[in-house]
Parts: sequence; structure tokens; C-alpha cells
Amino acid sequence: MTVTASSKSVKGTAVVTGASSGIGKVYADRLAKRGYDLLLIARRGERLEELAQQLRKDQGVSVETLVADLGNSADLKKVADTIAADNRITMLVNNAGTSKFASSTRVPLADVDQQMDVNSKALTHLSLAVLPGFKDRNRGTIINIGSVLSFYVTPNTTAYSGTKGQVMLFTMGLQKELADTKVIVQLVLPATTATELWDVAGVGLKALDPATIMTAEDCVDAALAGLDRGETVTLPSVDDAQLWAAFDNARLKLFAASQTGKPASRYGISR
Repeated sequence: MTVTASSKSVKGTAVVTGASSGIGKVYADRLAKRGYDLLLIARRGERLEELAQQLRKDQGVSVETLVADLGNSADLKKVADTIAADNRITMLVNNAGTSKFASSTRVPLADVDQQMDVNSKALTHLSLAVLPGFKDRNRGTIINIGSVLSFYVTPNTTAYSGTKGQVMLFTMGLQKELADTKVIVQLVLPATTATELWDVAGVGLKALDPATIMTAEDCVDAALAGLDRGETVTLPSVDDAQLWAAFDNARLKLFAASQTGKPASRYGISR
């Protein structure tokens, strides 16, 4: 772990996972510009330190780096223990993710496990690591990066969509738990974004319609604008905010309709 001087920022320290590239790298830049000190976490130490040095020089903030593979249980515990014990932390951006897009019979179980470990387990563990301190101080922000594939699935994204569905429901649950506190929890649901995730997935951006691809910079800027507006759920590429409201309302109505304790009449079961 590379450490600089103690935080002097009145905004505290923001933790960003998957910070060495893509959305995480942009979050690091934007949060540094907002005056946050940073703890940057990623697997690629060389890239991480290069970014840290640049941000220290350009923004004058304190930047710490922690090299870790969040798909590795020991590394995940190391990170969770580190952030749980640091009361300077006021924001956690759970951005780290991985993917493998193919039919379920073609995705090796090791890749399925990796997606669950990084996309779901790590995000959950790290959120729960900072939560007690945030609640005690009645201050803090958790930003969880999901996906539009949290609520949609294609024949080639079964495992990935499953992990992102967990992110969506876990985050919404935290929002309910923390509704009476000053702890903020934001769910960000990007669509296609120009990051290295697509190469990891085995698809590549060149295979996609360019008109559907958002830059990582636009994605993060929209997400932070949503945070500033008090949005609990931000879909950076969706113009009509009422679409989410209608989806959420339908979800709540469906749940309410399920609470009868009797088989639906269409099944013709009578007792």
C-alpha cells in the first residue's frame, strides 16, 4: 500500500475500486477535482501509481493506492479491513467489475465465479465494511455501479446480469435501511460504456453500434450530476426519468399483488 500524508480535505477521503482505467479512473479524476482525498484500488499497481502521481500533481490532493484483486478472498478482506478502520473515508465508489459474455454452457465456471466474486461479493463486502462508520458518524456516500443489465438479460449475459441484479437489489435495500439517516446510497445503471470491460467480456466495442456507446467521462459526469440532484437511481443514458418510476411502481404493485396466501384463481385450485 502506498500512503501519503493524512487527509486534510474537509470532504474526507473517497475510495474508488477499479480505479486504474475506465469509469473508475474518471471517478478518481472528478472526485479529486471536487476536493476529495483518494484511496485508489485496483489490480494493476503500475497504472494505479501513475494515476495517483498525476492527481497529486494536478489537484494537490492526498492520494493513497492499494493494489488488490477483489476477486481474491484474501485481498478482499485486506481492503475491507483497511476501509473499515479508516474514519477519514466519507465516500465509497464500488466500480470494480468483470464480465464474460457467452452462452452459459460456454462460460467456464471459473469465469462465472470471478464475476460473482468481483461484481457482487466484493461490492457487498466493501459496502458493509464502511457502513457501520458511516452510520455512527451519520455521514457518508456509497455509489454502487450496476448496469442496465441489472434489470435486463440477453442470451449471452446470464451470469453477468445475475451479478448486476444482485447489485441493484442490494443497493435498493440499503437505501431503505438508511432512509432516516444522512448516509447517501446511489445506484448507477450505465448502458454501453467505452471501457476495457468489453474486451474482457470477449466482445469488443467494435462489434457494437457506435451510436449506443457512451464515453466513460460522460457516464461519470452524468452519474455525479445525478448524485448532486439527489437521485437514488441514476441511468446516465435515459432521458425520460419517468421510465424508471413506472418500472419501480410496477415492481411494487407486483409484490403487493403476491401477498394473498392463496393460489391465483387462474390455476383453478380450490380448497
